[in-house]
Amino acid sequence: MMWNYGHSFGWAGALMMVLWWAFVVVGLVFLVRGLTPRSDPLGGSARQVLDERFAAGTITAEDYRERRKVLDGS
Repeated sequence: MMWNYGHSFGWAGALMMVLWWAFVVVGLVFLVRGLTPRSDPLGGSARQVLDERFAAGTITAEDYRERRKVLDGS
């Protein structure tokens, strides 16, 4: 009598193994994405950057008002 070791589940076993590794990979991706801090790729909105530059003193009050008018569209 021949025993067929390791092949008892056939295609179902292979499919389950592929699904298991897909589950592991997707879980790792979500874990890594959840642990990394998210930031705005552009560094914030234009208004926010303008406010920060004015608060830091890199632009004058007059420059701030002019640029804010442009951003507000008036």
